[in-house]
Amino acid sequence: MAQKGEREQWGTKIGLILAVAGNAVGLGNFLRFPVQAASNGGGAFMIPYFIFFLLLGIPLMWIEWGIGRYGGKFRHGSTPGMFDVLWKNKLAKYFGTLGLFMSITILIYYTYIESWTLGFSLFSILGLYSNETRETMTNFLSSYQGITESETFTSIWTAYLTMLITFVLNFAILYKGISKGIEKLAKIAMPMLFIFAIILAIRIITLGTPDPAYPMNNVESGFAFIWNPDFTALGNPNIWLAAAGQIFFTLSVGMGTIHAYASYVKPKEDIVLSGLATASTNEFTEVILGGSIAIPVAVAFFGLTATKEIAAGGAFNLGFVAMPIIFGSNAFPFGEIFGFMWFLLLFFAGITSSVAMGQPVVAFLEDEFGMDRKKAVATLAIGVLIAVQFVVFFLKFGFLDEMDYWAGTFGLVVFALIETILFMWVFGADKAWKEMNSGGDIQIPKFFYYVMKYVTPVILMVIMIWWFIQSAVPTLFLYNVPEEKIPYIWSARILMIIIALILIWMVKKAWANNKHNEVI
Repeated sequence: MAQKGEREQWGTKIGLILAVAGNAVGLGNFLRFPVQAASNGGGAFMIPYFIFFLLLGIPLMWIEWGIGRYGGKFRHGSTPGMFDVLWKNKLAKYFGTLGLFMSITILIYYTYIESWTLGFSLFSILGLYSNETRETMTNFLSSYQGITESETFTSIWTAYLTMLITFVLNFAILYKGISKGIEKLAKIAMPMLFIFAIILAIRIITLGTPDPAYPMNNVESGFAFIWNPDFTALGNPNIWLAAAGQIFFTLSVGMGTIHAYASYVKPKEDIVLSGLATASTNEFTEVILGGSIAIPVAVAFFGLTATKEIAAGGAFNLGFVAMPIIFGSNAFPFGEIFGFMWFLLLFFAGITSSVAMGQPVVAFLEDEFGMDRKKAVATLAIGVLIAVQFVVFFLKFGFLDEMDYWAGTFGLVVFALIETILFMWVFGADKAWKEMNSGGDIQIPKFFYYVMKYVTPVILMVIMIWWFIQSAVPTLFLYNVPEEKIPYIWSARILMIIIALILIWMVKKAWANNKHNEVI
């Protein structure tokens, strides 16, 4: 049987909230959100964004807290075991395997992206870039990634070293455990993140017009673009889909991490207010802080049209090309310090999320196989280190993008739909409602009972149907993909299939050996 000793618990309530908020607050708050807003009509994007926050984000947050705490009563810290106690069917645990797949797959490539922020924070303070153009800074980034060569980086080994440092930091924190590792990290990293973000936001808000020759290029124009909606753009379904996708990405729902964290709370501890607090903290970070940095300062330096072009190039172009150009400009005094703060806050945001992605698999190995934490963390570390090699060396062939699409985008919606149906329909809406509200300092408004049971699953189904209509065939069969990339994209798919099969085999083995407990 699995271990019978006491399961770990969070040391403090504030530590729990900061840790779960740290899981949600990630690179997407400061990089992906500004790009999505700028690429989808600015203020027009914010309307469906807030609608989906209310109808998808908050309900899914409470659903995952509820499933997680309920599973923790049965000594399950990962979704295979949690789903198994929700639905007494032999298939339940295999549906739960998807939660492990999402977290480990995203962790593999997210660790590498996270390492770029650590590297660029050092480049900023060392002054390795200044007075750069979009062309030279793009080459700086691509040569760092090993895609091209430059005078600064002639190989990928600088990026590889920062990846290894980031990798070691992540697993050292996981090794320390829930209260001494993850919670301690959150208590340090989250306040530092907020301090740096507030300082940067204040500096940018007071920036004004950097170049008097271009009076329309100012911070006010950037804020106007974000907050003045063009209502005619709301007829574009792509804006609605982008807003829904951003809610998933920013709250880290649909990947099994919140479940794992919630499994370590006490059986009667409040999860209603905690879930609302973490969702609200994330939104403040994203909308107020994240929305006050990248887009307004980019408009001030490049103008609205150029900012839209940069955003169309993706989050990396905004965060790792446009922002360093701004910080390296003579019009931005002490830019090397502000650049250091920008990339370090991204690193803090990244590492609080990545350790959360590792926890579900560690909990699975501990709870279902009876491993001690040292062995569980080492097992996960070996697997991630092997898989990340493909991401590092095949980045330019779309390997990372393919993994991100299936695990970090499509898979989130699939898993969220499964867990919502399982909790609200199979387990039962009344039982689920009672479980979520049990021990709550406040009660969830009754309005959300109907949202969780009917509205949320319908929205998720519509998103899935829309994907099949719009994207299924061209995505699956790689239409319009350069021929030289096709073998690498298929390699990424094969890697993900291998990961999924290993996880399914492990779940089957654990249950066959009866390596799980009944209610404690």
